Amino acid sequence: MKLPTTLAIVTIVCSALVAGCGDLAAAGPASIPDAHTTAPEVFAPAVISASAHDSAPAFAPDGNSVYFGRSSAAQSTILFSSRVDGRWSEPRIAAFSGEWNDMEPAFAPDGSWLAFVSNRPMKPGGKSIEATYNGGPQKGGNIWRVDRRGNGWGEPVRLSDAVNTNTTTFAPSVTGDGSVWFMTTDTKTGKFRLFRSQYRDGAYALAQPLPFSDGTASDVDPAVAADESFVIFGSGRVPKRSIDLFIAFRTGDGWSDPQSMGGGVNSPGSDAEPRLSPDHRTLYFSSERVLPITFPRTQSQASADLARMQSWDNGNYNIWSLSLAPWLDARR
Repeated sequence: MKLPTTLAIVTIVCSALVAGCGDLAAAGPASIPDAHTTAPEVFAPAVISASAHDSAPAFAPDGNSVYFGRSSAAQSTILFSSRVDGRWSEPRIAAFSGEWNDMEPAFAPDGSWLAFVSNRPMKPGGKSIEATYNGGPQKGGNIWRVDRRGNGWGEPVRLSDAVNTNTTTFAPSVTGDGSVWFMTTDTKTGKFRLFRSQYRDGAYALAQPLPFSDGTASDVDPAVAADESFVIFGSGRVPKRSIDLFIAFRTGDGWSDPQSMGGGVNSPGSDAEPRLSPDHRTLYFSSERVLPITFPRTQSQASADLARMQSWDNGNYNIWSLSLAPWLDARR
């Protein structure tokens, strides 16, 4: 997420499981590699990564459909695209989105429902959700659930107050047992902090803060593995340059210290909204990075650079991907 400006709701507003938690506990933080040996690639340029802010891709379990947010300073809408013969279709507005400011979709691991954030009224006929944070009024948000109904979707339902404790509840991630991780503001510092609400016997328990997210630095956008063996999230903690991506692993009953994912992943600008592929081996994230340009250049190269800029490579959020194998294999 880009720390909130008017565009907050863009990036907040601006998951095959990893086995062996016991083995993960044996490895120390030093085993987490810097990603300088890998290079992120832009995801579906000019189709899904396009000229607006594009973020938070949520993949169906078969990997052949994706829901994501497309945003500007004034609006955010959830779109979907299907993969046919290896190519992603032109995105369309999701059936449950468009009327309100909607963003940050996240599939339940089995694909039976999808969580997302919206400023739609909490009750029919009410007012849209507004909030004050980061020093001023903003579009607010709560987490909603929409269930699969055959090839379509049911009506969105707001999650309980045990999850939506205030009007700044963003960035859901759903675990294998239906529990929800998310971000909301800390009551003392006002910074965003990561929380988890346990789902059991058809109800959510009151959300609890994650032990490694204490509110002293902004922590945003958790993407947690279905078995909760690891989590990737954005943070303004040291050694940050803007919002950077960090990874933490479950160690027995606790968590390892979050580690920066390194200079190969984190750019000088904002890198946030991480998401996991259905097999949890690929990381998708949103970034303001642009491709480097070498000068002097030919007129034909200038034309190509200009066309790319007009299409997607313009400093807005685009979706990038890279393999998580170096981190996951090092922890086995």
